[in-house]
Amino acid sequence: MYSSVIEEIKSRLDIVEVISQYIKLQKSGANYKAPCPFHSEKKGSFFVSTTKQIWHCFGCQKGGDIFGFVKEIEGVEFGDALRILANRAGVELKKQTPEAAQLKTERERLYEACELAAKFYEKQLESSKAGLEAKHYLLSRGLSEQSIKEWRVGYAPDSWHGLGNFLTSGGYQNGEIEKAGLGIRSETGSVHDRFRGRIMFPIFDLNSQVVGFGGRIMKVKSPDEAKYINTPGTLLYDKSRILYGLDKARVEIKKKNACILVEGYTDVIMSVQSGVANVVSSSGTALTLFQLKILKRYTDNLILGYDMDLAGDTANKRGIDLAVNEGFGVRVVRPPYEGKDPADVIQENPDEWKKAVENTKSIMEYYFENALSGNDSSTPEGKKNIMKLLLPSIKKLDNQVEQSYWLKILAHELDAREEDMRQELKKVKDAQVNTDIGQTAVKNIQKTKTQLLEERLLVLILKYANNIETVETGSLVLFSPCALQIISFLKAGSNGPGGELPGDAKEYYDILCLRAEIETVGEKDAASEINFLLKEAEKMRLKAELETISKKLKKAEHEKDISAAESLINDYNSLSKSIYKLEHGDTA
Repeated sequence: MYSSVIEEIKSRLDIVEVISQYIKLQKSGANYKAPCPFHSEKKGSFFVSTTKQIWHCFGCQKGGDIFGFVKEIEGVEFGDALRILANRAGVELKKQTPEAAQLKTERERLYEACELAAKFYEKQLESSKAGLEAKHYLLSRGLSEQSIKEWRVGYAPDSWHGLGNFLTSGGYQNGEIEKAGLGIRSETGSVHDRFRGRIMFPIFDLNSQVVGFGGRIMKVKSPDEAKYINTPGTLLYDKSRILYGLDKARVEIKKKNACILVEGYTDVIMSVQSGVANVVSSSGTALTLFQLKILKRYTDNLILGYDMDLAGDTANKRGIDLAVNEGFGVRVVRPPYEGKDPADVIQENPDEWKKAVENTKSIMEYYFENALSGNDSSTPEGKKNIMKLLLPSIKKLDNQVEQSYWLKILAHELDAREEDMRQELKKVKDAQVNTDIGQTAVKNIQKTKTQLLEERLLVLILKYANNIETVETGSLVLFSPCALQIISFLKAGSNGPGGELPGDAKEYYDILCLRAEIETVGEKDAASEINFLLKEAEKMRLKAELETISKKLKKAEHEKDISAAESLINDYNSLSKSIYKLEHGDTA
């Protein structure tokens, strides 16, 4: 079943369109390229072939088809990738047998549990007495009926087992309810509802599937009770990777080439309701590298829509440093009403929020404003504090011209010499922005000289096919079986691999073709390089034989086999002369 469904999905979906939903692709000849989303880089090693419908990163060596990309980018198994792409392609997956249905993946079961929980909470908001009170509160805060429905806001009844009983009646086990983050296991072993007496905001992944919840308290029972609680880390929900509202905002973020970051769920909903839709929330946590990598797919510009204490808010400051380090342009929007969240501003006057979003300040302007307003720049103590706050941020700027600009501004504000500022800047330790957490490093792929030579030779032959006749496979015995299959196939005069190459060789061939398409060397230089590579391959073959003979010679000498040793010495000398001729072009 799978093979026919896979082919149907591939026939309906273009790989460029699929990948463009996740990252920004730029046209590069007949292909598209981008910085790889799977390892940290600023130049584009990630290529997508429109003709072969494949992708490959020449930095971390990951690659494949649309299914491989969705598996990698979404962090899911093949079955989940199939379901995601089938939905996008409008392909209906055939119904499974009852036996197969029981074998649903754990992820699928948790997705279904979260979806049913969202429906349960929605129903409670509309039909229960406490839920209607919660809805009245939401409406009083400025949320419209349409927004409540669109964002699927609900209510968790103030009951220990309301949701749990609903889910268990639908066939879900207590263990599954716990794994979905919807229940908490007590010391006695029973599972009770995690969310009780709270307004519920479903949290969606990029495919608009419910993966978790944020619950806002309605009635305070004790001073220690948290205003908001979120789903804990689960198989589906990782707060370091999720951005609330991104599934709805990403198109607008691309369109505006900017993403506005706010703190709360209602800030996002109210902003979208006011007409400013390129907005997401990190749900009260500082920005992580995972979140920045996801946002980088859609824009290089971030606009911060929340207050930040430059001196004390180290978590948010670190997140901003990470953003700058990842190449984002960072600006700040200051709500016009001091001390109020965007949701409060929008409730009073939506136009004020729109104006604030249009009149942002750069992050350095914001830092300067905060540092100068909180310290007396005319006193030695104030000057010292201002420098302590601002110099590390200036140090982190990787553009020397930009650094000089802000040093000049700082010197002016402190009535100091610019040269003195530069001396103080040198005393600041290099900014160590920890990008290890959540970063996917480039695989440590150590290719042998033979592998590098093999790939280079095949790329040039595929680029300029007329050179295939100069290739003698006898010299290429050290090449991989896939490479030898491709060379034999090309020498046979075929126009393309079709179904004649086996799977591994076909996959290797496609990657090499993609590399050949982006190769820039000219035909004349390519012919010369191919000739050089063939000589190198022959030298490597001869040296491998020489090493084998050397081992045999040691064995013959150890066993005192004089006849064998003499024959091996002759072979050794003959091979040495052949290698010398290849290296120097003359006889020994």
